[in-house]
Amino acid sequence: MKTIAARLILGVVFPAMLASAAPAQTYPSRPITAIIPFAGGSASDVVSRIMLERMSKSMGQPIIVENRPGAGGNSGTMAAARAAPDGYTIVGAGSGPIAANISLYKNLGYDPYKDLAIISPFAGFTIVVVASANAKINSLKELVASAKAAPGTLNYGSVGIGSSQHLAGEYFAQVTGTKLTHVPYRNIAQYGPDLIAGTVPLGFQWFPNVSAPIQGGGAKVLGVAGNERLAALPDSPTTTEAGLPEYKMSGWFALAAPGGTPLPILERLNKELNAALQDPTVRQAFAKAGAAPIALTLEAAKKFHADEIVLYRDVITKAGIAQIE
Repeated sequence: MKTIAARLILGVVFPAMLASAAPAQTYPSRPITAIIPFAGGSASDVVSRIMLERMSKSMGQPIIVENRPGAGGNSGTMAAARAAPDGYTIVGAGSGPIAANISLYKNLGYDPYKDLAIISPFAGFTIVVVASANAKINSLKELVASAKAAPGTLNYGSVGIGSSQHLAGEYFAQVTGTKLTHVPYRNIAQYGPDLIAGTVPLGFQWFPNVSAPIQGGGAKVLGVAGNERLAALPDSPTTTEAGLPEYKMSGWFALAAPGGTPLPILERLNKELNAALQDPTVRQAFAKAGAAPIALTLEAAKKFHADEIVLYRDVITKAGIAQIE
């Protein structure tokens, strides 16, 4: 009887195992959609397209980028979290919508850690502190002095509440003992003109988000919040060089898939991501965009994700940011 039962179990389980393995072996057999939950031309969009183009070539299928901005990246990320877990929908997952926002929103609509499977972070962005060319602030020391002289009157913009740029501003205020006013925008295209005009004179931004105002003379760089100068901004000082060594801040962008995506598919995507980031052409394009390539294993990426959720929760809690309904 035991032998018969075992055969019956194998008769059910083994074909099911083969059925689940088959799609992974032939993956991808059709185009993949990559949701970017931010506007076209944003920092996340720029680097994602660079990497995904290289991945599509080696995978033999197009990866079609679909920009779905809104709600600080939450809208597009939620759409990806609810997509079929078959590897044909992936998402560019920012540190806001998959790490910080779980602490910022009372009802996010998805659980970033449970409803998404992180493949790997792939781009790190050192925060660049910028000021409008019209602002009478020409250094970090002058910024701190101005902020202390008139608490809450200096505004800075970001791509939304909970974005790494928002929290970079909050962290700057914590480090310097100042009070700044955050102005969230739906997308980066709306912020640029206000920065140039001086309506919202400050930014704690990823370089691609402010490259046009900087290069066009509408904004000036006060400091780069990393240990080294950016290749894209060789003449701009680090925050250490500018006299504020305690302020170091960066954001990141990752690739993720809906939770429940088969492990072999996640492994394939992780392998292709890692290979793409070894391509000298990709690395050169990242450097031009002010981004540093990051590539982790699936297990290391999962731990990274969990640690970042805790890190942002601590920054948000210390800043006293009220949860969003």
